[in-house]
Amino acid sequence: MQLVVARIGRAHGIKGEVTVEVRTDEPELRLGPGAVLATDPASTGPLTIETGRVHSGRLLLRFEGVRDRTAAEALRNTLLIAEVDPEELPEDEDEYYDHQLMDLDVVTTDGVEVGRITEISHLPSQDLFIVERPDGSEVLIPFVEEIVTEIDLEEQRAIIDPPPGLIDDRAEIASSRDADDSGDDSGKGSEAGGV
Repeated sequence: MQLVVARIGRAHGIKGEVTVEVRTDEPELRLGPGAVLATDPASTGPLTIETGRVHSGRLLLRFEGVRDRTAAEALRNTLLIAEVDPEELPEDEDEYYDHQLMDLDVVTTDGVEVGRITEISHLPSQDLFIVERPDGSEVLIPFVEEIVTEIDLEEQRAIIDPPPGLIDDRAEIASSRDADDSGDDSGKGSEAGGV
């Protein structure tokens, strides 16, 4: 099974290094020297990692055969894909591979069906579940502990405790105007006249 583990960013320096946006919780395992990775687009790979280092909080990689800035820049936005055994599980019990989460049913803590996970979006700040609702619409669920309270792989479901307004239109909005409105309409609006 193939998993996207990184996306190549800008060239760094003049000797063929590139920045990478890491998309794995195990970069030391997936992005170490000697790792051979498939690519998307496939025409740019496979790529073999020659060296890796961290510089100013960013992972820099150099690939075999990529020796200058021009060659490194040509790899920009390429996805790096690792071949992973489908039975392999992440080291931490609270971590999941995307393929484990795809197609899980999403239900609230009180048993209300929300939909099914159709995609996982990896953003810099957090991951998002893209959930298709029974009516065909989509809802975005942040994959954070406060909202996704449990992943039950046995039952094939993700249990969520959404804040008001996340999955419905009933957001709780507090307004100072609501508190001041006593229902007295005197002095407001127009007069109603009859003939």
